[in-house]
Amino acid sequence: MNDFALWPVLAGTAAFFAVGALWYGVIFPKVWQRAAGLTNSQLQASNMGLIFALTFAFEMLIAMVLWHLLARTDPPPHVVMMMATGFAAGVMIPAIGINYLYLRKSLALFLIDAGHFLVGMAAMGGVFVWFRS
Repeated sequence: MNDFALWPVLAGTAAFFAVGALWYGVIFPKVWQRAAGLTNSQLQASNMGLIFALTFAFEMLIAMVLWHLLARTDPPPHVVMMMATGFAAGVMIPAIGINYLYLRKSLALFLIDAGHFLVGMAAMGGVFVWFRS
């Protein structure tokens, strides 16, 4: 397995991005908007193209790091899933938790965003398992 493989990284990124689209666009749109303290006019005034592009780029960076780690360690499928969700639970979620404490963000916003990271990383891990089989 190469340290970098374009198709698995793009597919893993797309899986994470799709989870975000469902999470914030279908499952929790209004609850998240209220918890984030954003008005409809603020959302409409934002540059969603730029936000989506940067989101995809950041998620691709996450995918590249995870894929590189998998390439170096060659773990079995269940460990791939443990690594993906463990990275979310052990690094990403605590990091946003610390940030939200200082920003005085609500528990509701933290739980919504933490759930997105956990499910998104699980989706990415699942894609990587599929590509490695």
